[in-house]
Amino acid sequence: MAKILNLQEEEHLVNMIGDNSITQAIFNYYPQCPKPDHVLGLKAHTDGSIITVNFADALDAEGLQLLKNGVWYNVPIVPNALVMNIGDIMEILSNGFFKSLVHRVVTNAEKERLSLVLVYSLDLETELEPVSEMVDDKRPARYMKIKLNDYMEKYHDTYATGTLAIEGVKI
Repeated sequence: MAKILNLQEEEHLVNMIGDNSITQAIFNYYPQCPKPDHVLGLKAHTDGSIITVNFADALDAEGLQLLKNGVWYNVPIVPNALVMNIGDIMEILSNGFFKSLVHRVVTNAEKERLSLVLVYSLDLETELEPVSEMVDDKRPARYMKIKLNDYMEKYHDTYATGTLAIEGVKI
């Protein structure tokens, strides 16, 4: 990702991950649902992470959907493949070059669904802002500086309301 951003130091993003960075493993189980048009498995959201890795082919049941231009698209199950989501932290660090995707999980009338999600984040004391090389006169900073701990507090507060925390830190 640093190469794509043309960062001078290719290891810049990797070096941000320190001893107090956070990695979470989350197992999600969605039982089959007789009325999938009435129940969401997980409501629309972005991830408050650098990157999220999703392995969801354990039971071969689709359910992950991405929002693009107001339309929900199913993410197909590809055997032994991983789905990589860019998170809010990476959107901020890249000054909007990489976008955190809005996604959700829908239930299935015929199959249960199981997924394993690995969420990679930074130390909560990290001052989060666009990488300096991503900011110039032609592309000013699009996100305010905020401590990750404060951002995550906003993230959890807005998740409950259905709004996106990333919108609250845009300049």
